[in-house]
Amino acid sequence: MGPGRSSPEDRPSPSGLSGLSSQPIAEALVSRRQPWALGWAGRGPGSGTPGQPTLRRHLSSSSAAGAGAGPSTSPAPSTSPTTPTTTTATTTAAAAAPGLPSASGHGGAGAAAEAEAEAAARAAQGFVGGGYDVGHFPQERIRNFSIIAHVDHGKSTIADRLMEMTGALGAKATHNAQYLDKLQVERERGITVKAQTVSLVYRHRGQDYMLNLIDTPGHVDFSYEVSRSLAACQGALLVVDAGQGVQAQTVANFYLAFEQGLDLVPVINKIDLPAADPPGCAAQMQAAFDLDPAASLYTSAKTGQGMDSVLPAVVERVRPPGGNPNAPARLLLFDALHDEYRGVVLLVEVVDGGVEVGQKLAMASTGQAYEVLELGLLAPERHPTGRLLTGQVGYLVCGIKDLKAARVGDTLYAPQSPGQGQPGAAAAPPRLPGFRPAKAMVFAGLFPLGGDGSEFEGLAAAMDKLLLNDASVVVKRENSDALGPGFRCGFLGMLHMDVFRQRLEQEFGASVVVTTPTVPYILEMPDGTSVTLESAADYPLGTKVARILEPTVTATLIAPDPCVGKLMELCASRRGEPLEHNSLGGGRTLLRYSLPLGELGGDFYSLVKSRSQGYASFDYEEGPYREADLVRLDVAAHGERVDALARMVARGEADKVGRALLGMLRDKLPRQQFEVILQALSNGKVIARETIRALRKDVTAKCYGGDISRKRKLLDRQREGKARMKRMGSIDVPQDLFPELMKVR
Repeated sequence: MGPGRSSPEDRPSPSGLSGLSSQPIAEALVSRRQPWALGWAGRGPGSGTPGQPTLRRHLSSSSAAGAGAGPSTSPAPSTSPTTPTTTTATTTAAAAAPGLPSASGHGGAGAAAEAEAEAAARAAQGFVGGGYDVGHFPQERIRNFSIIAHVDHGKSTIADRLMEMTGALGAKATHNAQYLDKLQVERERGITVKAQTVSLVYRHRGQDYMLNLIDTPGHVDFSYEVSRSLAACQGALLVVDAGQGVQAQTVANFYLAFEQGLDLVPVINKIDLPAADPPGCAAQMQAAFDLDPAASLYTSAKTGQGMDSVLPAVVERVRPPGGNPNAPARLLLFDALHDEYRGVVLLVEVVDGGVEVGQKLAMASTGQAYEVLELGLLAPERHPTGRLLTGQVGYLVCGIKDLKAARVGDTLYAPQSPGQGQPGAAAAPPRLPGFRPAKAMVFAGLFPLGGDGSEFEGLAAAMDKLLLNDASVVVKRENSDALGPGFRCGFLGMLHMDVFRQRLEQEFGASVVVTTPTVPYILEMPDGTSVTLESAADYPLGTKVARILEPTVTATLIAPDPCVGKLMELCASRRGEPLEHNSLGGGRTLLRYSLPLGELGGDFYSLVKSRSQGYASFDYEEGPYREADLVRLDVAAHGERVDALARMVARGEADKVGRALLGMLRDKLPRQQFEVILQALSNGKVIARETIRALRKDVTAKCYGGDISRKRKLLDRQREGKARMKRMGSIDVPQDLFPELMKVR
């Protein structure tokens, strides 16, 4: 273990914190009405829920903080509704400095106070404005922490306020925009999609601390992004909306942090709302996570109320990073992005040793060595520093041009011999654990709009750049008779798929068609072999299949009691099986269902929101495969199957879905000079039919009276031509029609 970091076994248990007197804490709770306490009140031995992991050794305490952070009480949270300014850090730091002599004393005391004021004023300007060097922050005065929460509970707003309070934004400070939500899709949807990093400087008790903050997404589809960010952290702010309480994704994020052994600081946000119930939220967090209510911070990131208690809590309750500063350099690559001029930019945490410009670093996965051309911190923009030390989080530019050379989760190390750093070389240091590979849950085809070769190459180049920034997408090439060359992509969820498509269009100008989303099925054959089916168009027609297994998810819904019945009906209509039904108190109920993954596509999430008036929260995790009675549903236009419209559906739903698809095609397809037959087929058998009537030209318009035989000859000639066109003609389904067809259920 590196200096300042202790293992869970070495850290004292919560019961060992009570060098703190309970009386000062009790007085603080009464006088401030904005409680946060040091340490956790753990349950007694044997009081944990059977089958649940004990939280005791993972809960943070002031005694696990870095050097110089002894048991103490935080500055009182602000009760003013005004926005915190950069002077907040100055005032708080100066007031918190221990043992500073009064300015009214002798000359030395006044000089010390003046020096402290100057140091605090410098810290309030941020890393760049204060002119700091990375060597100013020893390992024990570094804190790497993340912000995790359910969707729209205020993560990005809290990050904005912390950056304002520490001067990280400088002249760019605004009170409205989420600064770390930089993507256009994030601002349009009001959600965080990509985790973003920023290094803050905070002065606490007469010492300067570097706080590396990572703002994370809240939606379930981006949980892989959260897990990657947490791998570079030692602590996290667990944020809960005071008006909504614990939600489904709050629970999921808690266990992500718990599995990695992070020190948690519970934050109850939005206490300025009329419906806010901070004590009730604290009680919910105690019931759900065994977190002491007295340890919660009460804040309003919008007004600034209570925000001055957050950073002292991070310093005192999150442990410093471990690692050996004297060992050869090892870095964890937790994200990457593409720069048009610099190539691949790597986001890393320095786990051991240090790195500087000109040094050679090798990728553990390939052994290929690269020279460091530039490195520095994100403050919040890229700021070159020339070196990074143990425990610090920053970026590297190594002149990497191959977008596939940087694998997120890889280890970079300093070669210690001439043999290292070459492809295939051995004797590299142990690799860091990295990340658990993301498992695709939804598959869909992406094809360029237009379908010619030039547009495909443009789409391929755009996807290479975006995949560097989103390593959770699985891609392979495929070819469609209807849409031409394209890609088969695996995503973590429906929202993830939609955001990926939107980023392709907005950031790279690539117009794409997305085919019907599918999930991976397992086909068990009579001879005992099994085949994984990722596209319904690959289902073997005419081949006997013993049984079909479909993937399931364990879905968790938390909703107000009056909405529970409607949500149970919705889950039952999607072939869901109930697993759990518990009352959480406060008029809310937890439902847990086993649902087929394929049923979550389309409008399921929007139906959950509409049937609960927007108050229900939804989360899911991977479940086991189960047997299902499914058939392949095809649509044939003019006798030719449209493979992009193939899908797997429940046998009892095939007729309804097939007729709905044909009805939309009949209304949307342009009419031809000949009659077009549309058919829906279930495992190759026709189950529905629609006809698009032919356009008819009035060939007799030029005939004015006279013998009827002339008109008959013209009509017979037209009839023969239409029959010939019907035999030889073909139908193309317009690409812009596919998104509408995919919504049909």
